Amino acid sequence: MRKSRANITIDLDAKGKHHGHICFAKSVDDSAWGQIRLPVTVIRNDSGSGSGSGKTLLLVAGNHGDEYEGMVAQFKLAQKLQEDDVRGCVIILPCLNFPAVAAGMRTSPLDGGNMNRAFDGDAGGNWTQQIAHFVTTELLPRADIVLDMHSGGKTLDFIPSAVMHRLEDEKQMRETAAALKAFAAPVSMVLEEDTSGMLDGAAERRGKIFISTELGGRGSVVAERVAIAENGIHNVMAHFGIIDAPLQKSETPTRFMDTPAENFIRATRSGIYEPLADLGDTIAEGDPVGQIWDFHNLCTAPEIYAAPSDGIIYARHVPGLIAPGDCMALVAVASEMQE
Repeated sequence: MRKSRANITIDLDAKGKHHGHICFAKSVDDSAWGQIRLPVTVIRNDSGSGSGSGKTLLLVAGNHGDEYEGMVAQFKLAQKLQEDDVRGCVIILPCLNFPAVAAGMRTSPLDGGNMNRAFDGDAGGNWTQQIAHFVTTELLPRADIVLDMHSGGKTLDFIPSAVMHRLEDEKQMRETAAALKAFAAPVSMVLEEDTSGMLDGAAERRGKIFISTELGGRGSVVAERVAIAENGIHNVMAHFGIIDAPLQKSETPTRFMDTPAENFIRATRSGIYEPLADLGDTIAEGDPVGQIWDFHNLCTAPEIYAAPSDGIIYARHVPGLIAPGDCMALVAVASEMQE
């Protein structure tokens, strides 16, 4: 692939702890010679290549700009974690789609780019593609493990969870599942999905251990959910020997679950969304999950939506207004991986 156009203010391979920026040229109406500046922290304490050098963990958040729980956890880690704490390397990139983060938007206000549909990127493309290209060409080759922290943003709310994909490579699948279990989120989700354009697929195709999260949502931050993110990062580092510390166990063991494609409940009309089941509720097939009120006519009965299967409410729509095609709720079912 072409060399990235980015300018990096620190040496990504230097020993020690370094704060800096990954910079991309930006020429727009209000800044002719401007830059997009992604804050990055690298904490490296290894002997270089070869055995004994330790693993490299790439931590990412802000892939979508309105998903804050992972960002906050990584801000805190960037200040707290020191060189002497680490065996190997931790790269922290908490504001990946920086223009979207600064605007409080899911996608970039500069080019409309959805970062998690832009991989492997393009060195000569728009700003979103240039950032994705930098991650693909400069950061993924350095990483052994990638933890990309998402949540529901402004429009969805999730039971806090860690997420992986079903993988063809049995060793990669086994090692990823072990890391997912170590993260110890309330729910561990195992997905089958098309990862084209996603950081997930870019990492997995290169043989990396890749974990994502859905840590909550509502376009806000909840202390309990940030704590889950912090504990998960700690546990992943401990699991891979990057820090010398025990795993932080949760009071309730993680639940391995699946989300079949048919369990996405989507609105077929516009109106006011009224949830009839809350996150984490256990439901049976046919139970009412939500209903939509027609705000144009008081004589119109609400349209009721039912659960497609037994399971739990894993995710739900947040705004009061809903439109055709919006995901109203997602019902998760127990996974065959559950021990």
